[in-house]
Amino acid sequence: MSPDSEQRDRDTKPRKYAKAGVRYYWRVENDEGRTAVHLYERDPATECFSLTGIHHDQLKTTAPFTIDIDLTSVGKRSA
Repeated sequence: MSPDSEQRDRDTKPRKYAKAGVRYYWRVENDEGRTAVHLYERDPATECFSLTGIHHDQLKTTAPFTIDIDLTSVGKRSA
């Protein structure tokens, strides 16, 4: 998430995507120098996203698909 899109990514996009029926929304941020992934799932009754997890070192989930990523290596380049 870049500073110029912060408001859109945290407020506008989730509302619009939930209303459009998108089931999952992931937001990736830089949290004081480390990667943070915020996972949301749409509640069909309210048509709003609910937070299902915030991942800092390891992103492991089965919805909407199985994934297991070491977030400590995200953005690091080898020489």
